[in-house]
Amino acid sequence: MQTTTMSMSAATDWIVRCRDWLDERGKGAWIAAIVAGFIVFWPIGLGLLLYMIGSKRMACKAWGRKNRHAVSGATGNAAFDSYRAETLKRLEEERDAFMSFLEELRQAKDRAEFDQFMARRSGGGNAA
Repeated sequence: MQTTTMSMSAATDWIVRCRDWLDERGKGAWIAAIVAGFIVFWPIGLGLLLYMIGSKRMACKAWGRKNRHAVSGATGNAAFDSYRAETLKRLEEERDAFMSFLEELRQAKDRAEFDQFMARRSGGGNAA
C-alpha cells in the first residue's frame, strides 16, 4: 500500500516539475509539447491541449485588459461615459422605431396579400 502511494507521489512530483519547467519557458514550449504529444500518441497531445485550455495558460492577457472596460461600462472619463450613454439610448430608440416600422410593413404586406386573396376568391378565381 505504501509503495503505491510513493510511486503516485513520485509521478505527481514529476508532472509538477514538467509543468513548472514548461511554464518557465513560456507558451512556445507548451505549444511544442502539445505538438510533440500529438505526434507521439494523440491522446497525450489532446490531454495537454485540454489542460492548457482549462488552466487558462493559453489566454491572451492583453485581450482581457483591453475589453475589461467594455464589460464594466465605465471608462473613468465622465464626459465620454455620459456621451456614450446618451448615444446608446438614442440608438436603442432608433432601433425600436425601426423595428416598429418593419412590423407595420409586414402587417401592410400581409393585409395586401389577404385582400388580393379575398378579391380572387370572390371573383370566382378568374383573376390571375
